[in-house]
Amino acid sequence: MLRVVETFSGIGSQAKALQKLGIEHEIVNTVEWDIAAFYAYDIIHNGVQDLSQYQHLSKDEILRILSKYGLSTDGKNPLNEKFLAMWPVDSLRKILCAFNRTKNLGSITNVTYDMLPKKIDLLTYSFPCQDLSICGSWHGNMTGINRDAHNRSGMLWEVERILKELKNARRRLPKFLLMENVSNILSKAHRKNFAEWKNFLEELGYYNQVYTLNASNFGSPQKRVRTYMLSVFCSSKTKKQKVEKYFIEHNLEEQPPLPRTPLINYLRVNYNIPKYKSEADISNTNDTPSRRKIFRDNDIVYNGIRCISDTVNTLTTKQDRHPTAGIVLYPQHAVGKSEYRNFTPRECFLFMGFDEEDYEILSQNNVQIKKNQLLYSKERCEKLAGNSIVVEVLMAIFRQVDEIDKTIISIHQNHYKKKKVK
Repeated sequence: MLRVVETFSGIGSQAKALQKLGIEHEIVNTVEWDIAAFYAYDIIHNGVQDLSQYQHLSKDEILRILSKYGLSTDGKNPLNEKFLAMWPVDSLRKILCAFNRTKNLGSITNVTYDMLPKKIDLLTYSFPCQDLSICGSWHGNMTGINRDAHNRSGMLWEVERILKELKNARRRLPKFLLMENVSNILSKAHRKNFAEWKNFLEELGYYNQVYTLNASNFGSPQKRVRTYMLSVFCSSKTKKQKVEKYFIEHNLEEQPPLPRTPLINYLRVNYNIPKYKSEADISNTNDTPSRRKIFRDNDIVYNGIRCISDTVNTLTTKQDRHPTAGIVLYPQHAVGKSEYRNFTPRECFLFMGFDEEDYEILSQNNVQIKKNQLLYSKERCEKLAGNSIVVEVLMAIFRQVDEIDKTIISIHQNHYKKKKVK
């Protein structure tokens, strides 16, 4: 049984990958401050809620409870309590239920070592990328993961703090750590800070394997390049040598690409199905000069009859932008609308490795936040998908976690116990 803590957990791509692999696991805690993200996580992974145990709580009581956890209503800024107080009480009950069912600890800045279980096998941390991304650099933001920048990407150092607390309390460190972020973390601008982070982990006893992986090499049609670091705790020199040998022989960067699932499997272009037609219409933008430029300068992946590409570009948190991940010709467009449409939120979830049922159950359990406004707009769903991790890549990494755990760590620990008994 792999006991997992997902920090910056989003909609749970790590849990999804473990589930698809059939690896026996338990998510013992999540750490996520974004209300929209952890509610989606709950519905996707735990199903429809039973709110009966929350019916006795008043709005003021729920707001008082939620205010303790350092949450956010937009994923960028601390909780706007006045805005949250405008939500219907039944919607607040759903949020509190989701918080509890996902075993959420809230903002990582509030998490201390004693809030975590004593046994953690895998801790994942996909901290915010905004201050590391090339896009941020274009806008003059070079702060990256500077320790003293106090920015979003600097949340990395909260992970350092928690690991230090565990060590100082003589608590067992996680057997595995998994980092995911944009590949710009390896650039010259951020290289020194990343080296500091790796050195810290090595001093704790971890062996770090850094991968830069393209999702399109792991069965996904999405050309999404991200950097991952799998850190394995090695309690002895012998174990470290075995782990190092394993990665030399099983380097994911050097393995042949897996066959890609056909792109058409991800597109919902049967407009005879009303929900697909409705979603396509919503993703069909107005015909404006900026949209004509998008149409001219971006890849058409589906020409209205068939796929003319086998891949799409990286999904971001917004589809109506230039450059975009790809566009779909849309002959059914209305007067005054563009000749194309963007990917629908449903398609975005599929591109990230989630199942259609995941999007379906989320859309069926949307949250009313005020009159004529739901928590999950088209744009919010695009953001949730764009901030996630491609499940197929995580599956490849978690296969390695499972193999190392079974063939190196467990065997080594059993051998040590036998020697101790003698």
